Amino acid sequence: MTNNLRIETLKQYLADDPTDDFSQYALALEFEKLGNIADAISNLEQILKRNPNYLASYYQLGKFYESEKDSSKATSAYERGMEIALKQNNQKTLNELRSALELLD
Repeated sequence: MTNNLRIETLKQYLADDPTDDFSQYALALEFEKLGNIADAISNLEQILKRNPNYLASYYQLGKFYESEKDSSKATSAYERGMEIALKQNNQKTLNELRSALELLD
């Protein structure tokens, strides 16, 4: 399946269920594969606006901000993700976010 076909399929899933966080996350990753970081960021920001507890989005969003040379937003994404990881008692993700933040500094 080509990237464009995957993107269209994921957009259809979201048309059917606009609150489908997983499909929107996957859509962001497909945009990233095409080098469309702006749309990737936009999709992750939409997820977190709707569902701030969708933990997987924070690490990826931070990485996208890093690729756009926006260390301030990357720092914010990692720190917010760390807060959520603590609340969810998700040590693995907390460590990944902490490592990403340390490498950023």
